[in-house]
Amino acid sequence: MTWLITGGAGYIGAHVVRALTAAGARAVALDDLSAGAPERLPPDVPLVRGSVLDRPLVARTLAEHGVSGVIHLAARKQVAESVEQPLWYYRENVYGLTELLRAVADADVRRFVFSSSAAVYGMPDVDLVTEDTPTVPMNPYGETKLAGEWLVRATGRAHGIRTACLRYFNVAGAAAEELADTGVSNVIPMFFDALTRGEPPRIFGDDYPTPDGTCVRDYIHVQDLAEAHVAAARGLDGGPAGGSGGAGGGDLTVNIGTGTGVSVREMADLVAEVSGRAEPAARVAPRRPGDPARVVASADRIRAELGWKPRHGVREMVSSAWAGWLRLHPEAR
Repeated sequence: MTWLITGGAGYIGAHVVRALTAAGARAVALDDLSAGAPERLPPDVPLVRGSVLDRPLVARTLAEHGVSGVIHLAARKQVAESVEQPLWYYRENVYGLTELLRAVADADVRRFVFSSSAAVYGMPDVDLVTEDTPTVPMNPYGETKLAGEWLVRATGRAHGIRTACLRYFNVAGAAAEELADTGVSNVIPMFFDALTRGEPPRIFGDDYPTPDGTCVRDYIHVQDLAEAHVAAARGLDGGPAGGSGGAGGGDLTVNIGTGTGVSVREMADLVAEVSGRAEPAARVAPRRPGDPARVVASADRIRAELGWKPRHGVREMVSSAWAGWLRLHPEAR
């Protein structure tokens, strides 16, 4: 079986490619390389350079490689950027998905896994976020992910495509140094970047209704996330297409998290410990608008439906991310 992974040369995509091939599947990556890097891919995995907006290219790729399933990761994903450029985000994330789904339906590809996000929930006022928690996104990025889920499910029902929507929580870590996240938009690399520059990491707000006053989040190791994609891909192999969900059903929506919350201050302390950079101490800045106090996943559904569970803890996430950071930033040693 051959899977097309859009965004396959990116941080998450390269982990998914390797997890799929390790499980015995064939993979081909489609990536415009705006954030991806070809060297992340194994040498035997074909790379098609281009965008999902290019439907003829996608159609040729599906046909030439005999693709039987698609894992769609390619998207713009910066919240602040989405607020500044909503039209671009809707074009890339929603119209791009529309063009991809057209090509998939025309090619009679019957399996589709969609990379969604906990951003679809907005500011949930619950201890654990389940898949039934109301979806009230607070920014254009989250809106595009929720609209993407609607598109995927509707297309699946209309064209007999088995679908899975995976709602990621906070992704961190690396399976290998060369696969580490190269961006600095997530909290762990943001802390690394500050420490490397000799500046105190910033904590946005310490007056939240949480045990230490800082926001609490659910962090998932990227390797566990990649293995969740493999589990979802396997789950789509059986059962009636366009059905009501379940491991062998037609449309499945699941959270990908650990069910354990870590506060921003706890993360700052752990980063300092793992990196050996205990000073300077973290600096508290004003709250950012729209940051919920606590967002922690219930991962019960994916455990029950697909038998998946996370295997890596938060210390492994930080230590593996730090090793990758040092590879990219030797001046931090």
